[in-house]
Amino acid sequence: MSDPILFFDLKSPAKRLRADIEKRLMAILDHGQYIGGPEVTGMEAELAAFTGAKHALAVASGTDALVIALMGEDVGPGDAVFLPAFTYNATANAILMTGATPIFVDVDRATCNIDPAQLELAIERVVAEGKLKPKMVIAVDLYGLPADYPAIIPIAKSHGMTVLSDAAQALGGGQGNKRIGALCEMTATSFYPSKTLGAYGDGGAMFTDDDARFERWSSIRWHGTDAAKKESIRVGLNGRLDSMQCAVIQAKLTIFEEELQARAAHAARYLKNLNGKVAVQTGGPDDRHAWGLFTIMVDNRDAVMARLKDQGIPSAVYYAKPLHQHKAFAAHAPAEPLVNCEWLADHALSLPFHPYLTDEQIDRVSSALLDAL
Repeated sequence: MSDPILFFDLKSPAKRLRADIEKRLMAILDHGQYIGGPEVTGMEAELAAFTGAKHALAVASGTDALVIALMGEDVGPGDAVFLPAFTYNATANAILMTGATPIFVDVDRATCNIDPAQLELAIERVVAEGKLKPKMVIAVDLYGLPADYPAIIPIAKSHGMTVLSDAAQALGGGQGNKRIGALCEMTATSFYPSKTLGAYGDGGAMFTDDDARFERWSSIRWHGTDAAKKESIRVGLNGRLDSMQCAVIQAKLTIFEEELQARAAHAARYLKNLNGKVAVQTGGPDDRHAWGLFTIMVDNRDAVMARLKDQGIPSAVYYAKPLHQHKAFAAHAPAEPLVNCEWLADHALSLPFHPYLTDEQIDRVSSALLDAL
């Protein structure tokens, strides 16, 4: 009998790394530095080396990474922050937590990422209205595919805005000769367990080449205190990542390159099997997909999911409703429909995907999918 197909597989890497992780955790029990231990700075140095960024900062979650980045740029009431409407709600929540206004932008249907042309139009509308100051663009690297930074960054710069990469699903991807973490001036990522590089609890990280920005982030992460952690010099929060989660990430970094190679090979096999018979998220020639998720677009999605389930094959929808249609964000919905976001919400379907799939399992999923269309 064939092995069951898992949508995500969190147990295989845990089994593979168990001895190493236990050794690292025992070292923490021995030294007793549960907060701010050597594992934290060690992990930060390893992440900076991996991404090519000058600085990496460990934080408590991907959401905290977004909030700290916004706070570090003094984003607040009266500011407009532009983001794609087809993504997870954490991005919009972070903006609203600062008191700023989210401006939802349509995406490109092929890449599923923010459409630079629509971004330009949205900025121009805000400028023309004169009620808000365009402050920042948060470009999400959805499913692991880098956003179109070569187009987005010049647009933002022409309006005096900074760009933040929300790379929660995309660590390990890249563009040209650079990796995510070094593609723009600020990057936030998540270590939620199912991400490409996941902890065994919540966690996240931030990346920048800017020394002053890194110092601000470090202060905000630790209650807004000074370098000695004695006096509050700005408003901050408890955004620290503990030593144990950092130790887990250090262990997982030892196999991360290998897992990324497996993800790329699995994606290539899916693409070969599907042979153009179904639409798949597609980037540009310089994009290196991290393959956090393998996502296709299908008609009659519910029926396809039901047929896959009948074959013992899980699937998932990321995301069934674009952000501007969520109750919490409805007050900020644009007057006009975001056509591609709304289309993707009805058609996007993610297939089982993780580094520990077998070729036989990928072939089973592919065959069942083609039969279900």
